[in-house]
Amino acid sequence: MDRSVHTMSCLFAQLGKTNNAKDIEAFIKSHKGLPASTPLHQANFWNESQARFLKEAIYEDSDWAEIVDSLDTQLR
Repeated sequence: MDRSVHTMSCLFAQLGKTNNAKDIEAFIKSHKGLPASTPLHQANFWNESQARFLKEAIYEDSDWAEIVDSLDTQLR
């Protein structure tokens, strides 16, 4: 099994978001404060396909899970 290590930039590209460091920082800053009771994939700022990707990354413990967890932490 390929257990590639993905970066935050790769994750944002996968999600169809601008993936340069400045835009990632701005995204996190503008969405910071996600309640602990809200799973990351249920946040209202994702579209359906983004939410599905994030949910599957965690529930299937895919090679994206670690960086998705990191994003989750940064958005809390």
